[in-house]
Amino acid sequence: MFEHVLLDVTDLQRSRPIYEAALGALDLTVQQDSAKEIGFGPTKPDTRLWLREGDSPASGVHLAFTAPTREAVDLFHSNAVAAGASDNGRPGIREQYHAGYYAAYFLDPDGNNIEAVRVEPVPS
Repeated sequence: MFEHVLLDVTDLQRSRPIYEAALGALDLTVQQDSAKEIGFGPTKPDTRLWLREGDSPASGVHLAFTAPTREAVDLFHSNAVAAGASDNGRPGIREQYHAGYYAAYFLDPDGNNIEAVRVEPVPS
């Protein structure tokens, strides 16, 4: 649905290791890189998440990434927190959304809520 999302950050060098660690767990890696912008995505040119250093950083944005497995959600979260992000919700089922909604959240240095989610069918 999206070609790209651009997220302005205060300090690209502070945010970069957090996003590299977290998104690497979802097989999203740095595909394009310059002094003021980094583009994350899959190897094939598809959707990109761009981080751009600027004077007006985003704050309060919520981005949710699809994870291929629960283990990827776990790794996404642990990698981000180890790289300096703030925990905003440990991995687990979020019944309030769906009985098969497994997610984890972190806050980046600018206060954006970044999520990985694995939605699984619930047997009837």
